[in-house]
Amino acid sequence: MTAFGLLMIVLAYLLGSISSAVLICRLYGLPDPREQGSGNPGATNVFRLGGRLAAALVLLCDMLKGTIPVWVSYLLGVNPFMLGLIGIAACLGHIYPIFFHFRGGKGVATALGAIAPIGLDLTGMMLGTWIAAVLVTGYSSVGALLASLFAPLFTWMVKPQFTMPVAMLSCLIIFRHQENIKRLIRKEEQKIWNKKKKLTENEDQEGRGRAGPRS
Repeated sequence: MTAFGLLMIVLAYLLGSISSAVLICRLYGLPDPREQGSGNPGATNVFRLGGRLAAALVLLCDMLKGTIPVWVSYLLGVNPFMLGLIGIAACLGHIYPIFFHFRGGKGVATALGAIAPIGLDLTGMMLGTWIAAVLVTGYSSVGALLASLFAPLFTWMVKPQFTMPVAMLSCLIIFRHQENIKRLIRKEEQKIWNKKKKLTENEDQEGRGRAGPRS
């Protein structure tokens, strides 16, 4: 491992440790996504808490956390295996952020951003897989899992030399979704569109509870 590669790994982790979801929720005056909704500081939970614009900003920022260090390293001629380590470092920063008490998200958007420099065709196939899975099942986690499972195959079809680093990223994302897999098996996972409604209902109930009975 070269000194430059090690430096990029450290920088990728530190960049990944900037929690876009927490900062954007603070900017918009929304609840801390680590404490509300699913408790996951990612675009999906921010969508439930604050709507499309806030979620879109989180998604963009989380993707850039993966894209920037990998793209810079790619332009400077870093080999594919090292690019995979840099992408994983960015995802680990998102999952275990040093700046936010190591309470992070699932790393899906950051992983997608890390893969994006390989090609827009690969990015489009992964996004298409996620969107199709969510539309059919209603579960964001299913979309993330299927996109992660198919990512190495899609990469092999587009640029085979990057198959191994993409497979490494996929394993990390699947590992991070262990609890989602368990909830899916138990049929306890909640659909993406239902949670915003449920969150609103819970807030209404809490509000009525604080107000107390009316005479």
